Amino acid sequence: MRLEILNSGYNRGAKMLFWMIKMFSGHPMPDAAKVIFYRPDFYGSPAKKFTQKAMRGPSLWSVGDRELMAAYVSSLNQCSFCIHAHTATSAAAYGDRAKVEGALADPETAPIEPPLRATLTLLGKLTREHAINADDIRAVMAAGVSPRQIEDALAVSFAFNTTNRLADAFGFFVPGPDAFQAGAKYLLKRGYQ
Repeated sequence: MRLEILNSGYNRGAKMLFWMIKMFSGHPMPDAAKVIFYRPDFYGSPAKKFTQKAMRGPSLWSVGDRELMAAYVSSLNQCSFCIHAHTATSAAAYGDRAKVEGALADPETAPIEPPLRATLTLLGKLTREHAINADDIRAVMAAGVSPRQIEDALAVSFAFNTTNRLADAFGFFVPGPDAFQAGAKYLLKRGYQ
């Protein structure tokens, strides 16, 4: 259910920023960003900081890999806004849309490296079953994933399992492909800050 507050519950500075973004990009501020500005002290600032670190902080995973993880978790949660946003961003980061679409369709047969395949399997289990165990972690490590990479992937999963639920609960508007392409360029240039 879309809350009216997402359309109007902002201070004057945020409203001016939204207007400027629309003027320069030709696209309205995405609802994912609007949620950050609504209650910055309660949710926005901590969520933005955590997501920036998970998606753009130091990691052995590439930006494309982490964006693919976000798209994959979102696809399992059937979150339309996040699927489109992170598929576009991952495809732009890799320069390979077919790779991303293949991984989202079936990680087992996708043209991705075994460590990423094993990690998507882990995140899939966690997203679907809400639990993983030591055997799941051992399987990922056997595929060549380091403990730090597992932590990084779990941070991406946490960020997007949370965001997916907010997107669906608040009925985020799903724009057309041009808006998602513009958003991908922004996320690749500026990150989640």
